[in-house]
Amino acid sequence: MAKILVVDDDSTFCLMLKTFLTKHEHSVVEAFSFDEAVRQIRSENFDVVLTDFRLPEKSGMDVLSEAKHKSSATVVIMMTGYADIRMAVNAIKHGAYDYVTKPINPDEILTSISRALPGNRKAIDKDGTHNFIFINGNSEHSQEVSRYISIVAPTNLSVIIQGDSGTGKEYIARKIHAESKRSSKAFVPIDCGALPRELAASEFFGHLKGSFTGAIADKIGQFEVANGGTLFLDEIGNLPYDIQVNLLRAIQERKIKRIGSSKEIPVDVRIIVASNENLLNMVNSGAFREDLYHRLNEFTIRVAPLHERKDDLLIFAKHFLSLANVELGKGINGFDADVLDILMDYTWPGNLRELKNVIRRAVLMEQSNLLTVSSLPDEIVHRSGPGDDDKSAKHVENLRNIKEKAEYDLIISTLEKAKYNKSKAALLLNIDRKTLYNKMKHYGISG
Repeated sequence: MAKILVVDDDSTFCLMLKTFLTKHEHSVVEAFSFDEAVRQIRSENFDVVLTDFRLPEKSGMDVLSEAKHKSSATVVIMMTGYADIRMAVNAIKHGAYDYVTKPINPDEILTSISRALPGNRKAIDKDGTHNFIFINGNSEHSQEVSRYISIVAPTNLSVIIQGDSGTGKEYIARKIHAESKRSSKAFVPIDCGALPRELAASEFFGHLKGSFTGAIADKIGQFEVANGGTLFLDEIGNLPYDIQVNLLRAIQERKIKRIGSSKEIPVDVRIIVASNENLLNMVNSGAFREDLYHRLNEFTIRVAPLHERKDDLLIFAKHFLSLANVELGKGINGFDADVLDILMDYTWPGNLRELKNVIRRAVLMEQSNLLTVSSLPDEIVHRSGPGDDDKSAKHVENLRNIKEKAEYDLIISTLEKAKYNKSKAALLLNIDRKTLYNKMKHYGISG
């Protein structure tokens, strides 16, 4: 249960939201103006503040500032109209936890609150095992990866995990942390592909209030959050070159300085990084610092794509079936024989992530007690199913080409509209920046 302050000048909306959240066992206080919100924040301690971005006297940014000034632990979630999304994203950069768009979906707010509450946040995972199950495959490659994990986990060596998108690199990092002497401390993941360049240093090292425009409160960096534990840098190849310099210095000296401060803070952090690019190739092309690469490359684990370890496929398929049954309230017992043939024949370019999504969708669609071919997506069936006639396969391929052409054109037009600002383009496309980079790579789009 959380103590929540709802700030909105629409009293009817406040009452609706209060009723909904109270039914889910939260304690809710209302404020219909900025001044009233300030009085409530200063007189009581709130776990969560839900505030409209547009208020008559001030804005949600002012509420954010007041809440964070009272307690940096208070979670602030911004409620905003579609036209204000850019401002809501800016609020996140300055300390808001999340934003939801109007018209409000109450379940979306409930989910955001649940994610934000202490003990539920994946970003600060104290034992490294929250919502985490490591599945070991049968293939020779999977057995080798498990052996490498058991060898390197008890040490303090930095680790590079190399593999295609969707192969489970973060799961390997979490497994290393869970089997290490640091397992009782934080496992802190950072997606470098989604990290805005201008905020990267602040995210890593923190900042003092007033140290730059928009620094409205002190911020603790992720190095401090991970102190004593493990810092996982996913898609590290996306880090800007100048940030790589700062990162190298922090790793070597085991000290950091918050932006705007001259005080050095000692940190004891193990570094694990992951990349779907070959970092050595990036070094040779000048895109990644050689000194940082050699500092990180104390131990390397390569994760093979799923099509190279088909012996593992059924193990993961059964695991994802169990997860989907729990999530969707279904009771599907297994796979029809034809489904198994199709799953084994398909090449799985999206690897484990694609397999998980396909099975999750199939569980949702299936009406019997076994997953059947009819519940699988057409592109899986027709690209790999034995016995498809040439005409049918060609028809599916044509549909795929049309779809990909449309996606390509949309990405190009959006990038042009955003003047090739990838963060802005990703926002307009309603995808994260990492996904945009992957799609640009897939279609050979430069810029």
